[in-house]
Parts: sequence; C-alpha cells; structure tokens
Amino acid sequence: MTRQSDDTHGLEERPMQSNNPVFRRSEEFHASGSNAYGNQTYAGNGSAYQGYGQTGYTDPATWGTGTPGQPGTTPTSPAVSSGPMTIDSVVQKTAISLGLVIVAALATWVMTPDIENGEVGSGLIAAVTLGSLAAFALSMVNSFKRVISPALVMAFAVAEGIALGGLSKLFDVQFGQGVVSGAVIGTFAAFAGTLAAYKVFDIKVGNKFRMFVMAAVFGMIGLSLMELVLSMFNADIGLFGVSGLGMLTAVAGLVLGVFMLVMDFDFVEQGIANRLPERESWRAAFAMTVSLVWIYTNLLRILAFFSDN
Repeated sequence: MTRQSDDTHGLEERPMQSNNPVFRRSEEFHASGSNAYGNQTYAGNGSAYQGYGQTGYTDPATWGTGTPGQPGTTPTSPAVSSGPMTIDSVVQKTAISLGLVIVAALATWVMTPDIENGEVGSGLIAAVTLGSLAAFALSMVNSFKRVISPALVMAFAVAEGIALGGLSKLFDVQFGQGVVSGAVIGTFAAFAGTLAAYKVFDIKVGNKFRMFVMAAVFGMIGLSLMELVLSMFNADIGLFGVSGLGMLTAVAGLVLGVFMLVMDFDFVEQGIANRLPERESWRAAFAMTVSLVWIYTNLLRILAFFSDN
C-alpha cells in the first residue's frame, strides 16, 4: 500500500482488476480490464453499435411500431438502466445495509432473554449460532456471485445483525457496558480515520497489497474454522478468545479490517471512474459492511481483554 510504486503504476490504464473475490465476480470488473486476447479495453471499445447486428433491427419478428425514422421497439423490451454507480448511490446502499445490521442487532438484544446469575439462555445462544452460520453462508454467496443481489446483501445484513446483537449482549454482561459502546464508537472512528487517510495521503492499491490482504483474510477464516472444529472436541487453543493469544489475533484482525476498508474505498473510487452500473453500489455496500463488522468484533475482543484485566 504505497503512494506510487511499480505495482500501482498505470492504475488508470488497468483500472478494474482485483484479487478480491467480492469484486472479481462483477461482470463489469472483467469488462473494464482486458478482452479475451489480453488486450486492454476501454469504455465502449468492442461493443456493438445500436442498430447494427442487434435483435430488434434485423429480425422482422421483433419489429414494433414507433415514430417514423426511429427504430421499432418491442412491448417487452428490457428496462432502461438506472445509470452508473455514484458516491450517492454507494452511500445510500451502505446506509441501508448498516441500518439493517443495527436494527437486527437491537431487536435481538431486546427480544432475547436477559442473562441472570451467569446463566445464558438457549435463545441467546441460538441467535448467535444461527445468525453467524447464516451470515457466513450468505457472505460466501455474495462474495462469489457474479451478479450482485440486493436481496441477498440485505439478508446478510439481517443475519449479521442477529449474530452481533447476541454476541454484544454476551460481552456486555461479562465485561461491562463500556465494552460494547467503546467498540461501536471505535468502529466508526476507524472508518472515518481510514477514509481520511485514504484521501489525504492519496493511497494507491497495488496488486501485491490486494494479494496480501486476501491471503490474510482467508488465512484468518481458516484459523477460525479450525478453532471451531477443535472446540467441538474441547481442544480449542484460544485463538479467538479473550486471552493473550486471542489478543494477538484480535490486533491482527483489526489491522486487516482497516486494510479491507482501503480496498473497499479503492473499488468505489475506480468503480465511479469507470462508470460501473448502479447495482454495483450494493457490492460496495456489502464489502464495507463486512469490513466494519470485522473491525467491530475485533475491537470488542480487544476492549474485553483490557476490561478483564
């Protein structure tokens, strides 16, 4: 992650190539890079011109009535595109996604039974477990889905909110009220600070940085799955607990979450510059929601560690 390097040289010439599976699944991501022969393509390059070799102009069966001098249209013609992705559309979709996370988290907190005498109710455990599993499954689907689905992004946000609501309630009872509020404030502070640094220092995202971040993300996911399997046999080693070893993974996860935000900002900036379709705003919203949740959960563990000591 540097201002100018060999990895970032010619970013404008190769604007939309990434190793991030969230962004690589976008059809427009590939379309803005290179064609099947490896040659660089640009907006509009290689696309058919209207009226030449397209259905509706050469097939009489698809002709329709229209104003003289204008090409015929069919009654079932596809809907007109809503336009390119803009900063406003990204902000709106991200606000919807984060809003669903917050609402679902608050609803889970209120609706699950209170923890009395240190006894955690089955409803709270079910909310955390089922919410986490559903959020993980939906995150994989959204990450590798070529055409982003707004419904699936919102479903992910709800599932993630349910899991976070239950988890936050557990941390609140065990480590004190300031842990949850501190993690919430810290998460938004991290977002604002990362965005400010990205703009002020004009950070450029190179391919090596992308590869490093994604390798680290999948490595962290792999460790968490290993810890989950070990916990089933009462053999977990505390990688993601509130302990000394857990503290190391929490700090590493926090830094990784910030790096993920940098990649998100780069996607938004390049997507707007390359006039990706407006629906890609949902992909950006999904990615930033994942990054912010990642930062929040690691901040929660870090604050709980210091509160416990």
